[in-house]
Order: sequence, then structure tokens, then C-alpha cells
Amino acid sequence: MKLSATLAVLAAAAAEAHYTFPSIANTPDWQYVRQTANFQSNGPVTNVNSPDIRCYQRNPGSGAPGTYTVAAGSTLAFNAKASISHPGPMAVYIAKVPTGQTAATWDGSGRAWSKIYQDRPNLGGSMTWPSNGARSINVPIPRCLQNGDYLLRAEHIALHSAGSAGGAQFYISCAQITVTGGSGTYSPRNQVSFPGAYTATDPGIMINIYYPVPTSYTPPGPAVETC
Repeated sequence: MKLSATLAVLAAAAAEAHYTFPSIANTPDWQYVRQTANFQSNGPVTNVNSPDIRCYQRNPGSGAPGTYTVAAGSTLAFNAKASISHPGPMAVYIAKVPTGQTAATWDGSGRAWSKIYQDRPNLGGSMTWPSNGARSINVPIPRCLQNGDYLLRAEHIALHSAGSAGGAQFYISCAQITVTGGSGTYSPRNQVSFPGAYTATDPGIMINIYYPVPTSYTPPGPAVETC
């Protein structure tokens, strides 16, 4: 009985140390964000070759209940629950929904994802991260996007155990959005697919962030696109 109680406490502590990205702006959890497989456990994805690396959906093939309208050139908050409690980089990708589909029906497959947000560490006696402890990330929506439906993918890579392949932890969600008021000139130079964008040994994924303290850091994936 004591052992069972101890294991339950440890499991609860582990879940509290992890997190999800269940909402955007001031909206209910999982209303505009596709419910992830870790919505209860908060556990991460660790295999970059798994289909889970795309949107980590609980029910692949089914979208969120709604699609959120956002103006190009505005800023949209992607919210963490409870907070981003591990060190590592935060990135946001966007993918235009193909003609004939909607944000609620498209699975996000193919080389359609471009990066629109990326934070970087502060380097010195230790690596510190702007997103560590954050409860939301303010994502600039490019003013040059074409109008229409998109998937917006939040990704935080926890690097506290990333010294060997498979040690990095990915916390991922995909929101469904409709962009209005864009200039339509967005032309990304580097689009990637998930899976396919990363390998387990990319230097920004397999890294010991503690000793020796790195003097530089290269985030995985493509560069941030600009208008």
C-alpha cells in the first residue's frame, strides 16, 4: 500500500513538471486547439520520427471544435498549462491549409510548415531561456500571409535530459486559425514536414546544456521566415 501511494505521488509530481498548450488568446482549453494525446498526463513526445511530432493529437483525423479568426499583423497568445517548466527553445510554425480542405479537416501532412517564431537562450555562466516559466507565448502573425485557413503549431523542446539521442522532450499543440487582412505576399523559403524536419542528433536537440556550458546554440529546423 505504501509503495502504491509513493508511486502515485511520484507520477503526479512528474505530470505537474510537464505541460500542454491547450488554448490560444482568451479561449477555453481545446476549443480552437486540437486535443493532444497528453491532455491528462502532460507527457512529451520523444521520437522525432513519430507522427506525433506534428500535432500530437489524441484523435488523429479529427479537428478541434472551432477555428479562430485572427488578423494578419496582429499578435496571438499561445497558452501553456500550467507553465513552461523545463529549459529549452520555443518555436511556432504555420502551415496553409490546401484548397478544398479546412483547418478542421486537414491533417497537416507534407512540406507545408514554415517557422514564424523562435526564441534563443541567454548564454554566459549558464543557459537561460526566455520561455522558461512562461504561461503564454505571444506569436506575431505575419502581415504578409494569404487570407484563409492555417494550422498554427506550438513546439517547446525541453533539453534538461537531452544529452543523448531521444532525451529531448517535445511539447506540441496545433491550433486552427483563419487569417484575415493579409497582403498575400508571404513566400517562405524553407518549408518542412513533420515528421521529417528533425533528426534525433541535430545539435539543437541532442545537447548537454549543463556541462560544459555551451557557448552557442543552433535551434533545430529552418530559420524564421519574414515578410
